[in-house]
Amino acid sequence: MVRFITTVVLVLLSGVLVDADGDPKVSSRLQVHIPHDFYRDGGYDHREALFGIPPYGGSITQNVYYAESDLCDPNVDTRGGVPSRGADVSGEQIPWPSPYILMVDRGGCTFVTKVRNAQRSGAAGVIIADSSCLCSAGDSCTSDEECEEREPIMADDGSGNDISIPSFLMFKQDADPIKEALAQDTMMQLSMTWALPTPDDRVEYSLWTTPTELVSRGFELEFKHAAIALGQDAQFSPHMYVYDGIKSNCIDADGENQCYNLCTNNGRYCATDPDDDLDKGISGADVVIESLRRICIWAEYGEQDGIGQEWWDYVNEFTYRCAEAGFFNDEQCIEDAANHARVDYKKIESCMKDSGGTDGDNENSYLEKELSAKDVAGVVILPAAYVNGVSIRGALEFQTVFRAVCAGYAAGTVPDVCKQCELCPDQLTCAEKGYCGVLDKAKASVSQSTFSYSLATVVAVFTLIGLIQWKRSQYAVRHQVRGIIAEYMPLDEDKETNTALETELT
Repeated sequence: MVRFITTVVLVLLSGVLVDADGDPKVSSRLQVHIPHDFYRDGGYDHREALFGIPPYGGSITQNVYYAESDLCDPNVDTRGGVPSRGADVSGEQIPWPSPYILMVDRGGCTFVTKVRNAQRSGAAGVIIADSSCLCSAGDSCTSDEECEEREPIMADDGSGNDISIPSFLMFKQDADPIKEALAQDTMMQLSMTWALPTPDDRVEYSLWTTPTELVSRGFELEFKHAAIALGQDAQFSPHMYVYDGIKSNCIDADGENQCYNLCTNNGRYCATDPDDDLDKGISGADVVIESLRRICIWAEYGEQDGIGQEWWDYVNEFTYRCAEAGFFNDEQCIEDAANHARVDYKKIESCMKDSGGTDGDNENSYLEKELSAKDVAGVVILPAAYVNGVSIRGALEFQTVFRAVCAGYAAGTVPDVCKQCELCPDQLTCAEKGYCGVLDKAKASVSQSTFSYSLATVVAVFTLIGLIQWKRSQYAVRHQVRGIIAEYMPLDEDKETNTALETELT
């Protein structure tokens, strides 16, 4: 059995990401505003959950309630907990008034289960109060239990895709005084804030994935429109996740590749077998080769402008034409996908070869860069998106990443597409067309002055038509009268003649 060992570097301090140079990148803040005695400069130390969808660039400020249960049961008692509330007509304590932030103790079930049940009860956010002390906390934390050497990680247990509310872990020495105050019926207002680094007028965002990763395919199809709409105001960087075969012990003491067809370059660069069958289908080496191809396409068509429309087009053409096992490494299919994406296939082949290729015991410069970038970014789960160096939580969806990108601009530099589409119900269509569907109706409508002129014109036309019709009817009536008179006039003349003859005879 082949076993991969990967090294991940991820440093988190007080909701602050620290990059490779030690520079802080603020991602979130936890603060108590009321009562003021609990206010703390810089906020409270905490850890963000690796699931849920934080409102990047926004905040949640609500009253906090402490649930006197572990929230492991989906039937949450919303009438319990503290501070106490008044009674309703039934005589029972009224439920937690929405919206609210719910504090619950750690333990009994997974973080995901607790937050999911809190979400179902109506919570806008969740604070998990740690029940154990960290050994590093020293005398500042007291507990009857033995201290923990490592910080708990609020990881996704694999079922957290349905969670949309954010959650933090609060350390015991900070959570205990808050719980005590709540137990004394002290109303407390707490805020959870997310502020991406906003260094300048150009946001940098990146995507980590592989050519066989299924979740990111929908995102790659949709976000192309946002990348084009953002234009030079954003810098996109796609990254392909490959394993370091040397660190994963794929090269034995004799320098031979012992990871079969999972690696290229004699075991240096590897990927997992997507169909878990080493004897047929797509191999790990096939994934590495396609990864290198996409890296070269980006270097040729996207690295300079940060948009890379041809890269997006190729990825989607490849997914449409060549993603299946029978075509994944078929040169004719791949070249056809490149041609449809307006990519010069010969240039890409040269790039792959010039960077070190995928054959022999040779280093590949592009794949080496990806290995280094992976360690710096601290990629844990695929797919992964980063905006201004901060990992984006929640499902990889257009709306989530688009909002995060728009929240990453310095004040006064937000591009028009963000302003136009930020509040649009269908942000994808808005980014593609350049306007919101709701606003389009307003554009399609006419101004009041134009409407007035148009209405006056219509009235005038119909008045003129009515006048013409009236004159025609009057003319017709006169004509009929004249005809009738003309018919009766001979009769009058005959009568006068007969009267005259009778007079003469007498």
